[in-house]
Amino acid sequence: MSQSHALSDDQVAGELRKMTAFIRQEAMEKAREIQLKADEEFAIEKSKLVRQETASIDTLYEKKFKQAAMSQQITRSTLANRTRLRVLGGRQELLDDLFQKARDQVAKVAASDKKKYEVMLQGLVVEGLYFLNEDKAEIRARKKDIDVAKKAIEGAAKEFEKNTGREISLSVDESEPLPEGSAGGVVIVGGQGKIEINNTFEERLRLLEIDALPVVRETLFGKNENRRFYD
Repeated sequence: MSQSHALSDDQVAGELRKMTAFIRQEAMEKAREIQLKADEEFAIEKSKLVRQETASIDTLYEKKFKQAAMSQQITRSTLANRTRLRVLGGRQELLDDLFQKARDQVAKVAASDKKKYEVMLQGLVVEGLYFLNEDKAEIRARKKDIDVAKKAIEGAAKEFEKNTGREISLSVDESEPLPEGSAGGVVIVGGQGKIEINNTFEERLRLLEIDALPVVRETLFGKNENRRFYD
């Protein structure tokens, strides 16, 4: 019986071929499955990397764009500020020149027309006397103006007494004259030497410059469009 069930060599070879073909088929299907899985994972990873790189490039571009825009804004602002400062500097230079010419003209009056200068000094003295409102005061002037100052205080005393009905004692302090470099004018001293009213031409021009500067600036350059409030 055992011999009747024995496989021949051809049968064994046939079975081996079938088994080998089955294993090969299984291996090929498994290999195809692995390849498909690998391709799918590669595609996913590739897409992920592409998205990351794209986002990185977009971020870098946006950063560089912002930097370029900021740089452009800074450059524009710097140029605008330089232009503004140059214009303001030119305006201030023009105004300084204008007021310097006014100082020169005032100094010429003191040097060229003694009578007119005397009247001007008298007016400056009277103005100071009204402010002091005292019965005694001293006047300081340039050393070269001592004589004209003495004449001016005579007229100033008469004008003050006429307008107030009060007598006043005025004198020129020759011991402490104004600097010779001064353009002229007087300093009125009262309160036993504790109160000084500076009515020199330099001081009056300085005050005039402060008061007149806005008007002069508007006349020369027009209204400031950025100014919202006016006194």
